Parts: sequence; structure tokens; C-alpha cells
Amino acid sequence: MSTRFQEIDWRPTPLGDISLRRRRDPATGEDVYEVKLGEEFLMSSLFTAAEIELARLGLGVLADTELDVAVGGLGLGYTAAAALDDPRVRSVTVIEALGEVIDWHRRGYVPLGSRLTSDDRCRLVEGDFFARVAEGGGLDPSEPDRRFHAILLDVDHSPRHVLHPRNAALYRPDGLRALAQLLVPEGVFALWSNDPPDREFEAALEEVFSSVRSHVVEFANPLQGGSSTNTVYVAR
Repeated sequence: MSTRFQEIDWRPTPLGDISLRRRRDPATGEDVYEVKLGEEFLMSSLFTAAEIELARLGLGVLADTELDVAVGGLGLGYTAAAALDDPRVRSVTVIEALGEVIDWHRRGYVPLGSRLTSDDRCRLVEGDFFARVAEGGGLDPSEPDRRFHAILLDVDHSPRHVLHPRNAALYRPDGLRALAQLLVPEGVFALWSNDPPDREFEAALEEVFSSVRSHVVEFANPLQGGSSTNTVYVAR
């Protein structure tokens, strides 16, 4: 059994101090992994349902063929792992801005680290997802013109609540058009959001994509009691 609380790693980054913590849930006795940026919680292994649904819903509308998937944001790895669970997926390229987070996976500090780093289909790439889209450099630095069947994005809290002001441009029509150029015909862009469905953002998606749907994902919230919801946008 692990200790009740442990700060596994803490490092300064250009975005602020980032830390990885592990605590034991007194109700279940299981380990819970949490990531904080400064004093703000970014993610927790206690709440992964919507991260998994991001992959399931995004890939679920695609044809039965071999799929190349890009994931924006590594986090604790649940979206990437869910994509790898799909037998159609032949490659997953994860673009993560913080090398510190990639290092946690490579060192086995997080539960899914060894699984992702040992799967030959999965590559962890350090880079700024938003800059790569905006500047036209593509998402795969080894193949700038590469297009993907699906792009799954989970970085900001929502299109309105971004971690850095420069990220906001992606959620406007021009930013979405640039992102769409990185998809194959009939490809899919799927986005996780902590907020309820946002009609203004849906309208921006509809300017660029022919099909847009917002899925509300409900999950148990043992910290607050009852349940909570996230949103997964799927645009094709």
C-alpha cells in the first residue's frame, strides 16, 4: 500500500510550476494521481470517463479502416490509451507541450506510462499543438505534410477557458480551418471541454465542418457527491 500522500515530482515550466501527486483515496484505498499547474488542478485519475469518451466518440464515427490519430495533450494518458484500444488504430502521435509530462510517462511515474511508451504504435512528441496548427508546420515534425483520420484535443478547460491566451485563436473559424487542413477527407476533430455545450463554439465548428455534434458525458463525482458532466464535441 502506498503512503497517504506523496509529491512524486515538481518542476518549473514556462507555463508555471507543475507537480505530480499521488494520494490514497480513503474511501476505496486506491491510489489517485493528480496534476497541478501552480495552484490549479489540471487533471486527476479519479475523473477519466470523458477523456476515454473523447477517443471513443471521436473514432466511433470513422469508417472501418486503418486509422492514424493525433492527440493534443498527453496528461495522464487516458485518451491516448483509449485510442490504442481501438483495433483499427495503426498509429497515435501525441503532441505535448511540456517535456516534463512526457518524462513522467517514460520514467513510469504514472499508471499508463509503461503501456504508452512500450506500444510501437504510439509516439510522444514534445511540441506546442496550437503553434504547430497556427504556423502550418503540421503535427508530426518528422512528416510536416502528414494528415490524420482523427485529431483528439484535451488541453484547455474549454474553448472559453484556455490555459494560455494564444490558444484561443484555435477555437475560432480561422483556427479551425487551419486544423481541418491536417485531416484526411471525412476526418474527425474531437474536443474535450469541462463546460456545458457552447452554442457559440458550435457555430464556429459549423462554419468549417459539415457535421457537428456535442455529447454530454456524465460521470460519478465522489468528491462532491452525485455526478458531474463534461462535453465532447465531434466535428467531421
